[in-house]
Amino acid sequence: MSPRPGPWLRLTAVAATAGVAGVVATGSWGLAHDIAANVTLALLAAAALTARLAHPDRPELLAAATSAFVLFAAAGLAALAEAPSWLHIALGAAALAAAAVTAAVSFRGGRPVPAGSWRDYLALTKPRIMVLLLITGAGGMIVGAGGLPPAGLALATLGGLALACGGASALNHVLDRDIDTHMKRTAGRPVASGRVPPERALEFGLALSALSYVVLTSFVNVLAALLALAGNLFYVLVYTRWLKRSTPQNIVIGGAAGAVPPLVGWAAATGDLTLTALALFLIVFFWTPPHFWALAILIKRDYAEAGIPMLPVVRGERETARSIVLYSLVLVGVTLLPVLGRTLGPVYLVSALVLGALFLALAVALQRQTTPARARRLFSYSLAYLALLFVAMAIDPVVLG
Repeated sequence: MSPRPGPWLRLTAVAATAGVAGVVATGSWGLAHDIAANVTLALLAAAALTARLAHPDRPELLAAATSAFVLFAAAGLAALAEAPSWLHIALGAAALAAAAVTAAVSFRGGRPVPAGSWRDYLALTKPRIMVLLLITGAGGMIVGAGGLPPAGLALATLGGLALACGGASALNHVLDRDIDTHMKRTAGRPVASGRVPPERALEFGLALSALSYVVLTSFVNVLAALLALAGNLFYVLVYTRWLKRSTPQNIVIGGAAGAVPPLVGWAAATGDLTLTALALFLIVFFWTPPHFWALAILIKRDYAEAGIPMLPVVRGERETARSIVLYSLVLVGVTLLPVLGRTLGPVYLVSALVLGALFLALAVALQRQTTPARARRLFSYSLAYLALLFVAMAIDPVVLG
């Protein structure tokens, strides 16, 4: 017997049904109708994807969820093509019926599985990593706004970004559960240890990802929502699913996913992207390899046992330390771009130079003597470095007005 659908899929299915009903009810409301249609399409897609990936043995659930998504999308295309109104209404009604069936089926039957504790679900979101990503997102928003943004906008942006980060992290737990069991640092994770079944974690991750899109589209703007979704997909599919297991350059390319939050913050504040936003992206992008390679030196044996081609495993610690220095040099240079572009001033400049000098000194010390103690020191400092750099970035426009 297949596992019983969990509360996260049920919540998604019920929300999608309410969304379709809301679209039908706001048919003549213009912007409200368009926003409702946009977020409902995301919810229907999440329900269909969850049914396909987490419950492949429930064909009735997959059929209903897929039908709801296809019919709703067809109704939207009919409206865009200015088809007869009766066709648009008929497709919308059929989509509503299919969505209601999806919600009903999600509450039926199936084999009970362990639910897991709330602490396990919190751990799935990787809260410590999320806090750092939210700091960079807040920094991008404040720089983009040229000061403190409205409280409502800030709350919606950071809330939506937190949901996206948490959803991506939960999906990472699902995809990495096979290698997590081979590593001391990750063997106790909720999915790897069996405390949370993969199906539940998958439902949870997809639900958070869909809810992120709903929040950002409804209360911020579509660009911010699309950027958060792109970062989510890149981290899960490109980095976790492909790069991490296939190339020692995994974290170099995959670091683009972690560099998305400043773009989301900037887009939330301005509604567009500029060269300054790209500079903020590049700061996190070039910070990621030296930060992660320092950790990889510390747990090289775990990565080797798990078969992950991290740089220290493939090319050795000395080559990794040399690469850390090179990327650190580029990083310090990139942090000056917002000053050269006259977006940020002296508060940020002094902070970037001081923080960067210490980062570079620790990297050079690691290259001279590649020991676990020095790698640990650089890794720990790199976390504080990024947080403090973006705090300085946020303070600068507030202090200087």
